[in-house]
Amino acid sequence: MDYTSLGRSGLSVSRLCLGTMNFGPLTTEADSFAIMDSAHEHGLNFFDTANVYGQDQGKGATETIVGNWFAQGEGRRERTVLATKLYGDMDDWPNSGRLSALNIRRALDASLQRLQTDHIDLYQFHHVDRRTPWDEIWQALDVAVTQGKVLYIGSSNFAGWHLGQAQAAAAAQSCTGLVSEQSIYNLMVREIELEVIPAAEHYGLGILPWSPLHGGLLGGVLKKDRDGKRRLAGRAAEAVAENRDRIQAWEDFADELGHEPGDVALAWLLHQPAVTAPIIGPRTHDQLDASLRALDVTLDDKALARLDEIFPGYQTAPEHYAW
Repeated sequence: MDYTSLGRSGLSVSRLCLGTMNFGPLTTEADSFAIMDSAHEHGLNFFDTANVYGQDQGKGATETIVGNWFAQGEGRRERTVLATKLYGDMDDWPNSGRLSALNIRRALDASLQRLQTDHIDLYQFHHVDRRTPWDEIWQALDVAVTQGKVLYIGSSNFAGWHLGQAQAAAAAQSCTGLVSEQSIYNLMVREIELEVIPAAEHYGLGILPWSPLHGGLLGGVLKKDRDGKRRLAGRAAEAVAENRDRIQAWEDFADELGHEPGDVALAWLLHQPAVTAPIIGPRTHDQLDASLRALDVTLDDKALARLDEIFPGYQTAPEHYAW
């Protein structure tokens, strides 16, 4: 396993991040434990979750599963760089969501209890809060850092100007500020190349792409449909219908390279200079093993250029749309 620094920080993380959103709703606790144990065996030390994950199992269920796994001991917590998130409402009562100082304090303590740990390595804002001032947010996080409950802070789903706003406010209060930004980023969804990635590079933030296979559309969806391994319906069927030619060209090119489409999709992200670690979200042990193959895929300049032809990206703004 290769490791890299998380943004400008001194924190070393694996080049793949284990996403846990399926733990509970789609993956049993026992199978989740097996996936996390296997991740450690393969050298993945970076795990991501969120306080709202759990779906029909109830918000907080995923953190509880991760916490129960930590409770088994044998160095599981010590070997894990633990990331979680806050923002979404945990119930219908006022102040149960967003980034007020009150909710930051309550949400953090609740996550620590569910995760059965005394600190969060990377505490992330799941979304920008447009009504809470940044001086309030950073003051609350500064208290958490001073208490030793939080070590690093990251964002998720921010625009480029939100990153600049956050970092300016942090500097004014002599805070370290953000070290990472978690955004949707894959070959089919590349809008963050306009402003988010340039902002992240400027401020020294590591990019953590979520949905690296775009809901499976980059994972060989047409071949799986032909082989009867996946039945297309609903929004997935609509997305395939709208992009069938590009997806077919994509799968054909992956065949030319001699790799599975999903492996190439993850490898492409690993070749992007701003990316620290794509977030993989395996439902099964086999899916985890499949994701690990991407670490052995090397794409040369010709292959990267061909991928840009199939899925065109963006220039840095404003050059993309102005002289």
